Amino acid sequence: MANYTAADIKALREATGAGMLDVKKALDEADGDQAKATEILRVKGLKGVTKREGRTTSNGLVIAKAEDGVGTLVEVLCETDFVAKGEKFIALADQVFTQAVAVNASNADELLDSTLADGQTVKELLDASNATIGEKIEVKRVARVEAPVVAAYEHKTSPDLPAQIGVLLGADGGDQVVARDVAMHIAAFSPTVLTRDEVDAETVENERRVAEATAKEEGKPEAALPKIVEGRVNGFFKENVLLEQPFAKDAKKSVAKVLEEAGATATSFARFRVGG
Repeated sequence: MANYTAADIKALREATGAGMLDVKKALDEADGDQAKATEILRVKGLKGVTKREGRTTSNGLVIAKAEDGVGTLVEVLCETDFVAKGEKFIALADQVFTQAVAVNASNADELLDSTLADGQTVKELLDASNATIGEKIEVKRVARVEAPVVAAYEHKTSPDLPAQIGVLLGADGGDQVVARDVAMHIAAFSPTVLTRDEVDAETVENERRVAEATAKEEGKPEAALPKIVEGRVNGFFKENVLLEQPFAKDAKKSVAKVLEEAGATATSFARFRVGG
């Protein structure tokens, strides 16, 4: 008879994030010894790190924080929502985020290659955590924003999960109130660029072709096509360009207008959605 209880299984699962079957097998092998079972899970997990490389990571969390004109945004992914909301994964993500801030990381490679206080790299830390937790865990994206005013915003799409959307907004002028309002707007309306100048010419030309073909298919008069096409291309810009979007709190004003009235100019932004 196994020398452990259901409470032992629960405790070990919460401590390691490992699956139920793996936890039971480890406790069986360790004759109920929690420390030994944890080591067994770690050893077996390390053997499976390479095997997990091809797995899909579509769950996880984002962390966005700003202080003294610098904002950092990190996306850490795992395979299941069970792990994503676990204390062990959240603590790992916090450790990774703290490192990102400490080394001024602006992309995932910089963060992964950086060395922690204990001498291991962040990549090595993740590999060890993969082994213990039993899922593929990766730092997908990192962003860093510097500006006179930087606002950070995190949004939960589900109450039982950590934040799934994170935003940074950099601005020159204004204050944290308007900057945070715009950051919340970005979370909700997911713009892809700050200004229309950032949309590549090929994309714009393709939108024009589609708009013209659609108008012709609808039987619009030839003379009206230029105006119709221009209107639809502007509609594309309003949907994708932050400064041209109708503001979430007052759709009669554009985001640019709201910032202008607050004496602010947006300089850059970053938005991550888990798995997006």
